[in-house]
Order: sequence, then C-alpha cells, then structure tokens
Amino acid sequence: MRSLVPALVLTLAVPAVTSAAARGNPKATVAGKEVSIDYGRPELQGRDMLSKLAVGDSWRLGADSPTALKTAADLSFGAVAVPAGEYILKLTRGEGDSWLLNVLRKSAAGAGDKLVDVPLKATPLDASVETFTIELTGSGNAGTLALKWGKTALGTSFTAK
Repeated sequence: MRSLVPALVLTLAVPAVTSAAARGNPKATVAGKEVSIDYGRPELQGRDMLSKLAVGDSWRLGADSPTALKTAADLSFGAVAVPAGEYILKLTRGEGDSWLLNVLRKSAAGAGDKLVDVPLKATPLDASVETFTIELTGSGNAGTLALKWGKTALGTSFTAK
C-alpha cells in the first residue's frame, strides 16, 4: 500500500503542471531601447471570451501570472505618456467597440495603482486566432501594439524617446 502513495501523488501533481498556459514574450526595439511584454497565452477552446467581458469590467490580459510590460524607453500613446519602467497591463471593455489598455504601476504585491488608460482600436480579423497573442513591432522611434484573440484585434501605435 505504501508504494501506491508516491505514484498517486505524482499522478495528481502532473495535471497541475501541464495545465499552465504557454508564455509569450514579444520584444521590440524602439528609439534604440527595448520594450517587452510577458504574458500567458490562453486558448479559446470554442469560446468567444472578449464578448463575455461586460462593459466596464476589466480582464488581466492573459493567463496565470499578470501580464507585464517592461520598457527602457519613455512611451507616448498619443497624448497618453508611460515613463520607462515596469508595469502590469489589464484590459477594460467600454461601450460598443471601445477598449482601454490599463497600465498599472507594478508593486511588490503585483499590480498597483492605475497610471493611465490607453485607448485601443478594434479591428475585425478574417480568421479566428485560437491562442491569445500580443504583438509588438518597432521601427525608428515608432511602434505598434496589437492584441489578437478570436476574430478581434485591438491595437494602438506609440512613439518612444
């Protein structure tokens, strides 16, 4: 009977390890400085997750540990400024196709106070994206950020210095 206990413990522990979402870590160089995002990549599995988010509610963007933005450059999303540093990102649904990227100060306990909200533009996609994807691109002092999941892309452009 004693030899079954370690096998049972191992059997119960394995599903917890394999259920974690894959991690994504897009990086871009903008104004000669690195910008990166670390996030969990959940799968739709037949659901339409973005449409389930109620107006005014926020989502922590991704799976497992919080989505983290790290930037060595000062970023400007139009009139919205994000100084160089480390932040936690969330997403809030507005009315209609209105979405906001919430940028929160990173604290020792995780997400802290909200710094700014960055408006995102919603664009329909021709093909559904099964795995949540964040893309970063950079060229010179300009860059783009895109969130893709299901048949929706949410995006914005930014400049850096």
